[in-house]
Amino acid sequence: MQCKHCVGAGVRFLPIFERAQSQSYSPQSSSTKAKFSKTMGVFVGTQTEREEKVSLELSEEILQSMEVGMAFKDYNGRISSLDFHRASSYLVTASDDESIRLYEVTSGTCLKTINSKKYGVDLVCFTSHPTTVIYSSKNGWDESLRLLSLHDNKYLRYFKGHHDRVVSLSLCSRKDCFISGSLDRTVLLWDQRAEKCQGLLRVKGRPAISYDDQGLVFAVAFGGFVRMFDARKYEKGPFEIFSVGGDTSDANVVKFSNDGSLILLTTADGHIHVLDSFRGTLLSTYNVTPVSCNSTLEASFSPEGMFVISGSGDGSIYAWSVRSGKEVASWRSATSDTGPPVIKWAPGSLMFATGSSELSFWIPDLSKLGSYVGRK
Repeated sequence: MQCKHCVGAGVRFLPIFERAQSQSYSPQSSSTKAKFSKTMGVFVGTQTEREEKVSLELSEEILQSMEVGMAFKDYNGRISSLDFHRASSYLVTASDDESIRLYEVTSGTCLKTINSKKYGVDLVCFTSHPTTVIYSSKNGWDESLRLLSLHDNKYLRYFKGHHDRVVSLSLCSRKDCFISGSLDRTVLLWDQRAEKCQGLLRVKGRPAISYDDQGLVFAVAFGGFVRMFDARKYEKGPFEIFSVGGDTSDANVVKFSNDGSLILLTTADGHIHVLDSFRGTLLSTYNVTPVSCNSTLEASFSPEGMFVISGSGDGSIYAWSVRSGKEVASWRSATSDTGPPVIKWAPGSLMFATGSSELSFWIPDLSKLGSYVGRK
């Protein structure tokens, strides 16, 4: 299960979006965008480019300095999902206003908005291609997953098989495969090139699912346990079953750290568990405000796996050190929102994004960093 850390690649605007950039709505002032782009230029790009500009490792000091560098407030509904592309500087969001939006992160620009009025949209994930996504519907009558080209707003494939809301979605980073978990108590395995599922697992609860970084292993969490499957021999059942310390509330999100050594699991009771992925040892548990049955408590590892950031049922954001288990930073909701924000750390950079009634990009305030002052 060992794998390399995920590193964001340098970005070049795709020609197909050149016109869309000039037309898209961007509520930021020119000075705000300039400051944001300058800071992002330090922290985003290829690893070599970042090292040439400044060598900063994520620390408690940097984490505590982070603030909203850019916010998009033009949503007419709550953001239900967001995802970073692994090899570009793109981010995609899904919202209750039935929109899918594509952003270029370095410049803080909304490139394109696509509406899904017929089906609604709930969960969204990038495929390996930065202009193709898979998303789940939110209309209550069609639970199909859809492969959508953002380039020309065309459906490339439908994936039919679930009979209730899809609550978890994970794409394999090394192959054109993905898995989905539903309230119908099934986990389906898919090949992006085929409409019919390639495998089915029946579970006894709300499933949270995730591939590891190499796509060799996937985890299925429900009922107080994390079950580990070999992706090549899943039909033989789990090769390991890990307990999460008696927490039997609904599993919300399960994720692997980038090096595959840790597993993160959130539950509806407001617990964030971190486990050793090889031995199953419960390393730490963090507690936040519980969430409602219709909400999902999201959390995310930082790129090197040293910190965990999480939303909370009251709309707040928290960060903990994996090594010490202590809370190192917290941010109260800047809006009147209640309910947990969706939250993800950007691959290979010192930035994370949150989504509630608005989309926020969080970056370090360089003026607060003694290690950076004087090096510019």
